[in-house]
Amino acid sequence: MYLASCHHAGRDLVVLRWGNDALVPVDELLPAPLASGASALADGMLALITAGPEVHQALGRAANALTRRDHALGPVDTAPLPADIRTIPIADVRWHPPVRRPGKIVGVAMNNSASDARKISAPNHPMFFLKPRSSLLGHLNELEIRSYYGSVHPEPELAVIIGKSARDLDPRSALDCVFGYTIMNDVTGNGMRSQDRVHYYALYAGETDSTQVEKREQHLSYAARYKGTDGFAPLGPWLVTRDEIPDPGILDVICKVGADVVAQDSTRYLTYSVPEILAFLSRFQTLEPGDVISMGTAFRQQAGAKRSLHSADLQRVEGPMQVEITGLGTLITPVRRKQMELGDWQLPTLPRDI
Repeated sequence: MYLASCHHAGRDLVVLRWGNDALVPVDELLPAPLASGASALADGMLALITAGPEVHQALGRAANALTRRDHALGPVDTAPLPADIRTIPIADVRWHPPVRRPGKIVGVAMNNSASDARKISAPNHPMFFLKPRSSLLGHLNELEIRSYYGSVHPEPELAVIIGKSARDLDPRSALDCVFGYTIMNDVTGNGMRSQDRVHYYALYAGETDSTQVEKREQHLSYAARYKGTDGFAPLGPWLVTRDEIPDPGILDVICKVGADVVAQDSTRYLTYSVPEILAFLSRFQTLEPGDVISMGTAFRQQAGAKRSLHSADLQRVEGPMQVEITGLGTLITPVRRKQMELGDWQLPTLPRDI
């Protein structure tokens, strides 16, 4: 199924894709008792994800009765709709992120074999960071780039939506906890990353004498600003259920900024696969329904391309940003630059009594 979250005629809806140009509200496809059992989808996609197999199976049967489609979101054959079921033109909705209030948004750092040549040193396991849900942005929603952010560029990524709680997953069965897949643009502020870089001595308990403190020289940068600023996580447009994507490890990824292709890649080049990422992460954080796990940046440059992903600075390059992934559609994010000073954020310095 190709599901989405949107706003139309004063209502927030969970919808099913019908044909190439229309949407059907999901609550109109479910029998009344099941719709009520899913809280009438009042909490959006998260309520549907957690509604249970009876609701999912009923919705799947309804979707199969209405639609026959290929896995590239190409031409779609549609069956006639019952007279009591309305459709909504895709052009008439305002898109939300598929999951609007995930418990957590996890990004995987440097998870592409194309980045190996740039690694001076790195661990032999996945690395993670978190984005706040205030960074989410729906399809076709405009991203404001303030001048004081410094350089900002897109990062196209496959994202997994978790369907059920899981801890300590076996990688051989890790995909069983997946509800579906979507597209994330992990927008990154390199300017802020540089500003928040620290070279310092970290303090550790001594390796041979734990009562002693040892100093170790380290370099680090905290990701909260350069990964988590408002709008830095465009997500969508579709949440495509797991049955539609037989293998998330063979999906082509294309990213454009304006007219330029800045990345042409594939999930086959992920350093750690989707099951490995889920299994490793679940050793530390419980995966919960609705969680968004973004698998790492696809950034290989197209042969002969004018511009690379990392040179597509949104402070200087015109948008929109577009991310296309096989079977998941195209996520489009218009960009608006705003000339703006950071402003005075500090309290006045008061004289001290000496």
